[in-house]
Amino acid sequence: MKVINSLRDISLLQINEKEVLVIACDSAGGLGEKKYDQVKVSNKILGKYTVKVPLMEVMSIGAEVISVIDNLAVEYKPTGKEIIAGIKENLKLLSSAELLNGSTEENIKTVQTALGVTVIGKITLEKLKKYTFSNKNNIIVAAGLPLVGENLMKYKSKAVNLKKFLQLKELDYISQFLPVGSKGILYEAKIMAKENNYDFELINNKLDLLKSAGPASVILLSLKEKKFSKLKNEIDLPLNRIGKLI
Repeated sequence: MKVINSLRDISLLQINEKEVLVIACDSAGGLGEKKYDQVKVSNKILGKYTVKVPLMEVMSIGAEVISVIDNLAVEYKPTGKEIIAGIKENLKLLSSAELLNGSTEENIKTVQTALGVTVIGKITLEKLKKYTFSNKNNIIVAAGLPLVGENLMKYKSKAVNLKKFLQLKELDYISQFLPVGSKGILYEAKIMAKENNYDFELINNKLDLLKSAGPASVILLSLKEKKFSKLKNEIDLPLNRIGKLI
C-alpha cells in the first residue's frame, strides 16, 4: 500500500496498480439538542450536514463511496438514532444507506452532542488524474455562501447541500470541485491552483474569502470563462467568480 500525497483534506492510499482508496472525515461538537450544546439544531439536521462534508470531499475527486462510518459520542436513543436518520437521508441520494456502520456511547451519560463521520471511497488512478486537473486560464467560481452555525440554518437555501452538489457533478463542463470548510474560500482556491501547478489571480468580488464555510456551505468550481453564464442558468445557488488559474 502506497500513500499518495494530496493538498486536500483527504487521504489517498494506492492499493494496487490501478486503484486508490480515498478517505475523508469530519466532526461536530456543541451543536444539537442537548442541554450544553452551544447551537441548538435538530439531531437529524446535524447528521445530515456532518456526513455531507466527507461525502463531498470523496466524490469531488470522482471516487465511488464504498463505506460510511459514524462515531457518535451520544446514546443511541434518542439522540444517536435521530442523527443516524439524518445521515441516512443524505446517503439515500446516493443509494448508499446500506454502507453505514458505527458506534454510540452507552456507558456514560452525555450532556453535550459530539460526533465524527468517516467516508471511504475508491477510484482508479486514471480517473483521479482527471478530477485533479484544470486547464490554464480557467476561472474559479464559488457556489454557495460561507455560512456557519445559526446563520447556516437561517440561510440554508444559499448553501450547497448534497442534492445541489450532485446536480453540479452532472455538468460536464466543470473540470474540478473543491469543498470549502473552516479555512475559507481563499485558502481552498490557492490549494486548487497549487494542485495544478498554477498561480491564482484574484478577481474582485463582495464575498468574505476568509470566512469559515462551516460544513462545506461553499464548493469551488473550475471551468472556462465562457461557461459561466450557462452555469448561472443551471443551478439555483449564489455564484461568484473569485479568481483565475494563471
